[in-house]
Amino acid sequence: MTVRVARWLTLALVLIPTGAWIACSGYGAPGNPSAQLNFGVSMAQKGLWSEALFRFEKAAQMAPNNANALNNLAVAEEALGHFDAALKHYQEALKLEPGNLALKRNYSRFIEFYQSFKPKAGGASLESSAEHQKGASPASRSQDAHGKKAQEGGSDHE
Repeated sequence: MTVRVARWLTLALVLIPTGAWIACSGYGAPGNPSAQLNFGVSMAQKGLWSEALFRFEKAAQMAPNNANALNNLAVAEEALGHFDAALKHYQEALKLEPGNLALKRNYSRFIEFYQSFKPKAGGASLESSAEHQKGASPASRSQDAHGKKAQEGGSDHE
């Protein structure tokens, strides 16, 4: 991944946290999707994207209709440079929760980057959302099971 791409990801990604208070207490309940999401958010905040991806995959397997899990999975895929997989997960999440503003913002930021990164194939067009906001860090783009955003820096406690 180029420095420019890494810098963009650092500025643009927002994870959707899953009760960050569980992440502070450790692994929690391994069979609970919320615990997996929380632990993944904690790992993402530390820059451990492979571990975060693993946790978000586990959460999505346990709760395939959880838009927050799919959003977080997309953010982690994006951070690791797996852009086609990120696109797929964002689109799946949006089908589940088309009115989720945090998800729409994440998707909009991703699409803006993705369109400049990958030329349009076969004339296909990717839409960009009007909710575009710049400057969010990767770890701030995850959400918890309750849809609350992760806190940047400082404590994970609410």
